Amino acid sequence: MSWENIKDLFHLKPSGQLYDVPLIYALLCLIGVGFVMVTSASMPEAERLYDNPYHIMIRQAVFVALGFVLFIVAISVKMQWWKVANPYLLLLGLGLLVLVLIVGNEINGSKRWIPMGPINIQASEVAKLFFFSYLAGYLVRKRDEVQENLKGFVKPISVFIVYAGLILLQPDLGTVVVMFVTTVGLLFLAGAKLWQFFALMLSGIGLVIALIVFEPYRWARVVGFLEPWEDPFGKGYQLVQSLMAYGQGGWLGQGLGNSVQKLQYMPHAHNDFIFAVVAEELGFIGVLTILVLLGTLVFRALLIGQRALKANKEYEGYLALGIGIWFAFQSMVNVGASAGILPTKGLTLPFISYGGSSFLVMAIAAGVLLRVDFETKMATKQATPRGNRRSVSGSTSAVQGAA
Repeated sequence: MSWENIKDLFHLKPSGQLYDVPLIYALLCLIGVGFVMVTSASMPEAERLYDNPYHIMIRQAVFVALGFVLFIVAISVKMQWWKVANPYLLLLGLGLLVLVLIVGNEINGSKRWIPMGPINIQASEVAKLFFFSYLAGYLVRKRDEVQENLKGFVKPISVFIVYAGLILLQPDLGTVVVMFVTTVGLLFLAGAKLWQFFALMLSGIGLVIALIVFEPYRWARVVGFLEPWEDPFGKGYQLVQSLMAYGQGGWLGQGLGNSVQKLQYMPHAHNDFIFAVVAEELGFIGVLTILVLLGTLVFRALLIGQRALKANKEYEGYLALGIGIWFAFQSMVNVGASAGILPTKGLTLPFISYGGSSFLVMAIAAGVLLRVDFETKMATKQATPRGNRRSVSGSTSAVQGAA
C-alpha cells in the first residue's frame, strides 16, 4: 500500500474524512480519562478485597483491550448485516434475559450476570443494544403504520414490555428506564402522533412511580435522595459522601489520587459514583472537561444519525439516533445521581465507570456509529456529479484495498 493510500485511509487529505474525527477524539479521551480515574478510585477497595491495589485496574485494562477489538470488528461489519440480523438479535437478547434468571450470578441481591469463565456478562446490556437494533429496523419496515395508526405504535411497545418485564425480574429498573426513554425518543423522531407520544410518556412515568412506591428498597433510595442529611449514616449515606466529594473538589480539585471519600467512605467509588471522585480530584475543570467530551460524543452521534436519514439510510439513521439518546440519557442519570439531582439508579457513566459488560457493549455501539458515518459518506460521495467521481474513486479503491 502506498503512502497516498494510507493517507486516504486515515483521512489525512483535506478532501474529506471517511470517519468522524471529533467522535474518535472524544471517545479516545473518555476511555483514557476513564481508565486513569478507575485506577485512582479503585485502589483502596482493591487493596482491601484482593490484597492487590491494581487488581481492578488490571481487569479494566483487559476490558479496554477487548473493547478495542470489538470496536474494530463493529467498524468492519457492514450495516446490511445488522439490517438482516436484527430480528434474530432480538430473539438472542430475549434468550439471554431468560438465561440470566436461570443460571445468572446473584450480586448484591440482583441476578444480572451470566458467568463466562473469568468474566461475567450483564445480559441486560447486550439485550439493550439488540433491542435498539430491532427498533430501528421496525421503524423502517413499518414507518407508515407508526405514523398513521395505533397498531404500528403498539407493536414495538409490546416487545419493550416483554423485555422490561424480564429485566425487572433481575431487578434492574435503571436499564428499563434507559430503554423506555430511547424507545419513546425514536418513536417521536419516526413521526408518531403527539397524543400517542404523550400517552406513552405519562403511562411510563406512572409505571415507574408505582414500581418505586411498592418496592421498599427503591422507595428508600428516593427518600434518601430527597433528604439525604436527615439520615446521613443510613439511607442518605452514599449521597452524602458523594456530595462531600463534590464540595471538597473546588475549582481545580485535590489532585489526582488525593480523594478522601474513595478511602472506603463512599461505596462503589469506581463504578456508579466515579464522577464524584472526578469532582474531588480534578475539580470543576475536570468535571466540565468530561461533560464536554460526553456532550461531543452525543452530539456527533445525533449528527451522524441525522445525516444518515438525509441520505435515505433510514435504518442506519434511527440506530445512530437511538445510540445517541441512550448515551445522553445514561450520562445524565449517572451524573445527576452522584450530584444529588436524581435518585440513584446504578447506571454506569459511558466509557468512564468500571464495568466490563457496559464498556464492551458501548464499544460496539461506538463502532456502529463510525460504520454508519463511513457508509453515509461513501454513499454521498458516490452520488456526486461525474466530474468529481474520479477523485472519489481513488479514495474508495484505497479503502477496498486496505480491507
